[in-house]
Amino acid sequence: MNPASEPDPVRVRLPEVMDLESAEVLAQDLLALRGCPVVLDAAGVERLGGLGLQVLLSARRTWREDHLHFAVVDASDAFKTDLTLLGASTLYVSNGTPQS
Repeated sequence: MNPASEPDPVRVRLPEVMDLESAEVLAQDLLALRGCPVVLDAAGVERLGGLGLQVLLSARRTWREDHLHFAVVDASDAFKTDLTLLGASTLYVSNGTPQS
């Protein structure tokens, strides 16, 4: 898809707690959005678990393979800390620049 013709991204607010239950729901929601550019709002995330991270990493890879915009924006301090603890700080750059 040509980025110039790409529609505006769909903004998805991530849940406060990203555990098994919310990871399953998020995965289903993202699958329904496949083919659309997506921005994930992490401002309200208080806890990111391993399964939530797996969903995010899988989605990022899928969107990259589809050549569509994918970003995590407005990350809460808790989200950034959990990313670091889980060894995935590259999902979000600490200066606030979203990763595509």
